[in-house]
Amino acid sequence: MIDKIKLMEQRYNELGNKLSEPGIADDQKQFAELMREYKNLTPIIEKYLEYQSAENSFNEAKELLDAGGMDKDFKEMVQAEFEESKEKMEKTAEELKILLLPKDPNDDKNVIIEIRGGAGGEEAALFANSLYRMYTMYAESKGWKQEVLSSNPTELGGYKEISFSIEGEGAYSRLKYESGVHRVQRVPETESQGRIHTSTVTVAVLAEADEVELEINPADLKTDVFRASGAGGQHINKTESAVRITHLPTGVVVECQDERSQYKNKDKAMKILRSRLYEELQREQHDKIASERRTQVGTGDRSERIRTYNYPQGRLTDHRIGLTIYRLEDILNGNLEEVLDALATADQAAKLAMQQNN
Repeated sequence: MIDKIKLMEQRYNELGNKLSEPGIADDQKQFAELMREYKNLTPIIEKYLEYQSAENSFNEAKELLDAGGMDKDFKEMVQAEFEESKEKMEKTAEELKILLLPKDPNDDKNVIIEIRGGAGGEEAALFANSLYRMYTMYAESKGWKQEVLSSNPTELGGYKEISFSIEGEGAYSRLKYESGVHRVQRVPETESQGRIHTSTVTVAVLAEADEVELEINPADLKTDVFRASGAGGQHINKTESAVRITHLPTGVVVECQDERSQYKNKDKAMKILRSRLYEELQREQHDKIASERRTQVGTGDRSERIRTYNYPQGRLTDHRIGLTIYRLEDILNGNLEEVLDALATADQAAKLAMQQNN
C-alpha cells in the first residue's frame, strides 16, 4: 500500500508543478483534467502525510525506549507518545485503505432524480411530493442548486412523477444510494376509520452526463411538440410548447412541458435523456463485472425495496443495512446525513472486505 501511495505522491508533485506553469490555464480542457486529478489525489496525500508524521513519532519514541537510561517520569512520557503514535498510525492506515478504494467515476457529478408514484394512487403521489421536498431541503442545507426538469402534479398537491436536477460538489456520491422503491405506511387524510395504508414510490438517481461523455446521433431522435396540459397559465393548450423526445435505438421516451418555451423544454428533455442513456450504458458495463454488483449497497436497482417510512411509529428503516432511526419527521425535513453516512460506510466496508479477500 505504501509503495502505491509513494507513486501517487510523485504524480501529485508533478501535477502541482504542471499546474503552476504559466499559460497552463489557456487550454481549459487540459487544465480541468489536471485539476480534477490533483483534487482527487489531495486527500490521499494529506492523509499519507499524517501517517508519516505518526510513523516518525513512533520510531523516535521506540528508539528512546530501546536505548533505556531514562528516569521514570520521562519514560512514562515517551511510552505515552509511543502508544499514541502507534494508535494514530493504525487509524490513518485504515483511513488510507478506504481512500484507496476504487473511486466511482460519477461521484463528483451532479444528479437527476426521478420520483414516481407507485402502488397507492393519490397517497403515493402525495408521498412522492414528500420525498421531493426531503431531497430539495437536503440539497439546500448543502448549498446545492436544484431545478425541476419535468413534473406531472395531481390536484391534491402530489406528483404522479417529477424529475429534477441537483447541482453541487459530490451530489452523486451522497445521493446515489437512494435509487429503489421507498415504502410509506401512514393513515391518509381521506381515511375516516384511521386505518394505516401502505403505498410505494420509486426513486431513480441518475448521474448527469454531459455531451462530451455521451454523444447522441441526432438521426436517432424523434422529436414531437404538443400542447401542454395541467397547471401552467393561459398559454396551456394554446401553444405547442411541450416536447417529447424518443431515442429510436433504445425506445427511451422523455417529455417536458413545465416551461413556456419549447426550446427550454427541449433542453431539459435532452438533459434527462442523456442521463438515462448514460445510466443504461453503465448498467451494461456493471453487469459484465458480477463482483462489482456484490459490493454495492443497492445502488441503481429501481425494483429493490430499500426503505420504509412508518409515520405512526415515527420510524425510518433502511432494509439494505438494517438501519432503524426514530426521527422520521426530522429526516423528511432534509436531515439525511445520518442515513447517507451509514449507507456510505456499509458500502466501503463491503468493498474493503472484498479487496482483502482478493
